[in-house]
Amino acid sequence: MQTGNANNMLKELLLKYNRPGPRYTSYPPANFFTEKTSVENFKSVLIKSNKEKPENISLYFHVPFCPQLCHFCGCNTDEMLKMSVVELYFKAMLTEIDNISALLSKDRKVTQIHWGGGTPNSVAFKFIEEVMLKLKNIFTLAPNAEIAMECSPAYISKDYINKLRSVGFNRISLGVQDFNEKVLEVVNRAAPRYPIEEIIADIREAGFEGVNIDLIYGLPLQTEESYLKTIERALKLRPDRLVTFSYAHVPWVKSAQKKLEKYGLPSPEEKLEMLLSGYSKITEAGYEAIGMDHFALMSDELAIAKNEKLLHRNFQGYCTKETTGQVYSFGSTGINQLHDAYFQSAKSTSEYIRLINETGFANIKGYELSIEEKAIRRMINEIMCNGILDFKDLALEFNLSVEALKKICKFEESKFAEFIADNLMHYENNKLNVTENGMMVVRNIAMTFDPNLAENVNMYSKTI
Repeated sequence: MQTGNANNMLKELLLKYNRPGPRYTSYPPANFFTEKTSVENFKSVLIKSNKEKPENISLYFHVPFCPQLCHFCGCNTDEMLKMSVVELYFKAMLTEIDNISALLSKDRKVTQIHWGGGTPNSVAFKFIEEVMLKLKNIFTLAPNAEIAMECSPAYISKDYINKLRSVGFNRISLGVQDFNEKVLEVVNRAAPRYPIEEIIADIREAGFEGVNIDLIYGLPLQTEESYLKTIERALKLRPDRLVTFSYAHVPWVKSAQKKLEKYGLPSPEEKLEMLLSGYSKITEAGYEAIGMDHFALMSDELAIAKNEKLLHRNFQGYCTKETTGQVYSFGSTGINQLHDAYFQSAKSTSEYIRLINETGFANIKGYELSIEEKAIRRMINEIMCNGILDFKDLALEFNLSVEALKKICKFEESKFAEFIADNLMHYENNKLNVTENGMMVVRNIAMTFDPNLAENVNMYSKTI
C-alpha cells in the first residue's frame, strides 16, 4: 500500500468509487429471484445438476437461532426462545437432507461443508452431531474436504470445540467482530465466554487445520485507532485467514440497524481510513489479500490459488476452483447455487418447517439462468476473484465468438475509461487485468459487466 501523496490519491479514488452496488455472491443477485417456482421444477434441476459442472458437492446448513440478536446483523436470524422449535427445525432439516440427497448422484464427492447462521454453535451439540453422522452415511467426503462452522466466541467452550472436531469439523471461523467490549455492547453482541487467545489455543490443540477470525469495521464507537488495536491483537494470534467485513448499513432491509444511528456511525472518510490502515497492517504482517475483504497466510490454499489465478467464490465465501462445488443448501433462507439455477428456501423458521412437513422441500423462490447470464456470471466471478478476464478463453469455454460475448454484457471500452485513467485496470488484446488498487474497488469494475444494474442500483449498500 502506498504512503504519502500516493496514499492520499488512493483515498480520493476510493471515495470517488464509493457507490451503491451488489456484492455479487451470485449473478444475478438474490433480489432477482422470483416466486415462480415449484417442487417439481426444483427436483428436475437437482437431477440435471448431476451432469453439470462443477461435479463436486458443497453443502450449506443454515442455523438461524441466536441467543442474542446483534443490531448490525444483515443475516436471517431468529431469537432462540423455545428448545421445542429448535428440535422441530432440525427434524425438518434431516427430512430435507433425505429428500435432496435422494436426487443426487452418489458418485459425486463432497468437498465443502459449511455451517452458518445465526449462531450454529449456540444449539445443543446433539443436533449438529445427528446431521453430521447422516451426511457421512449418505455422501462420500473428499479427503481434502473443508468442513467449517461459523462460531460466536460467546457460546463456545473447550468441550464444544472437541466435540466438533470429533464429528469431522476441521475449520472454525470465529466471529470476533471487535475486541473492544464497548463496541460489542453498543451493537448488542455478547462478549466472548473466555479470552479469544485461549479459544484459539483450544481450537489448535483439538487438531483443527484452520482457524479464521472475522472482524467488522464501520460500527459505532470505532475509530481508526481502536480498529488498529483490534487488528494488531488479531494478528498476534496468527489466524490462517482474517476477514475484515465492511459494515453495510441498510436499515431499509434490516430495521434493527436503525438502533445504531443514535450512537453515530463512522463517516465514509473514517471508514476508508480503517480500511487502508487495516489493509497495510495485515499485508505487512505476511498475509495475502484475497478478493475484497479476505486475507490468508501465504501457505494457505486461498493465497496459493490467488497467485495461480484459481480462486472461486460462492455463497459460502472464497474457495479454490479445485474444492468448489455446486451448493446444496439446507435450512431456512438457504440458497441452492446450481449450474443452471438458484433456489431459495423460506426465510421464516415456521414457514420452513411447515413446507418441509407438507411437501418435503422448502423452496419458495428461484431463478433459472440463460446461457447469456451464465456467461456474465463467469465474467464477474473471474474479475471479482482473480482480477482477470480473457475474452478469448471465455469464448472458447462457452462456444461463442468474442463479439457475441461482448454483446451479451454490453461491453464498450469507453465504460472502462475512468478505471484505466485511474490505473485501476488495464485492457489490451481482449484481456482485462485489475491492478492491486483496482481490487479494492473490484465491485465497481464488475458492475460494468452487469446489464441489469442501472434499474435498481440504489437498493444496494455502498462499495466501501
